[in-house]
Amino acid sequence: MARFQSRCEFKHLFPGRPLMWIEKLAHGILELDTPIGPRYLQPNFVQRAVLMWTFRNFFSLPQQVLRGSERRLVDRLLHENRFVSVSAIDAPDRLVIGRIERRALATIEVMPPRKPTASAQAAVAKQDREAASA
Repeated sequence: MARFQSRCEFKHLFPGRPLMWIEKLAHGILELDTPIGPRYLQPNFVQRAVLMWTFRNFFSLPQQVLRGSERRLVDRLLHENRFVSVSAIDAPDRLVIGRIERRALATIEVMPPRKPTASAQAAVAKQDREAASA
């Protein structure tokens, strides 16, 4: 019994706490990387549990690798304005469950079709005449 109690002392009160996942589950926030800087969202308990499972192996994930249900969860948090104000001083104390990188999708520039030059048209016409005479 004493052996069990020595392992279960209040280690979560000291830095490098092993029970941080419980605190993340109770009070964690989600960091959203945006072009104007990081924004923080406050999910409810069930949403925090889902996000903790999503970020169980990675701290930061691009939005493109999230499943559809996870993307909808983030969109729902955004539409419900679940933003939290976190100052630079307060940021280290807040437990961030994970960070979603919202990168702008690369746009493909569509070029208009090029018109053949006059010399190219003459060469094609010459080849057509030679093919017809052969």
